Amino acid sequence: MQPNALKRRFEQIAVPQMDSVYRMARRLTRHDAEADDLIQETFLRAYRAFATFELREYGIKPWLLRILHNLYYTGLGRQRREPTLLADVDLHHAADELDAESTGGEITLDWDKYDQELKRAVLGLQPEYRVVLLLWAVEELSYKEIAQVCECPIGTVMSRLYRARQILGRQLAEFARGRNVSLERFAE
Repeated sequence: MQPNALKRRFEQIAVPQMDSVYRMARRLTRHDAEADDLIQETFLRAYRAFATFELREYGIKPWLLRILHNLYYTGLGRQRREPTLLADVDLHHAADELDAESTGGEITLDWDKYDQELKRAVLGLQPEYRVVLLLWAVEELSYKEIAQVCECPIGTVMSRLYRARQILGRQLAEFARGRNVSLERFAE
């Protein structure tokens, strides 16, 4: 395919997915600037590899999300291995920063239509559970598409989604009990 034709094809099928991919990046990173960087790198890598991409019945979205997922977790692993300088740590404000981190970054999270307790519970999930839950609930991907994004078997997707829902259910049930909300109508 000619370079101009390849560029036009990429713009036709990949660029319209940018909002969806950005939402996922934002939920993973919890910061606008980091999400912007992650999106830029995702689409750059996708464009470079686009000549080898084969469009299937479920479209380009799972492929873009898999690139995003891989970049995020590769970067996260790299950050954990990097040494930190004591000069980079502000010991006078370290406790305040830890308190801000322990709230799950909810101040910067922009989910206007969701309850604060739900946000806190979702952000408290382990990353592998949170990613599967968000891809399923927010991005409305199928188990098969999530498995492709996360590069794991469908059974693992189903298991992680089940566990995430169980954890959220327990946490939100505790919240409801603390507010004297009757749980009888929610019992299965």
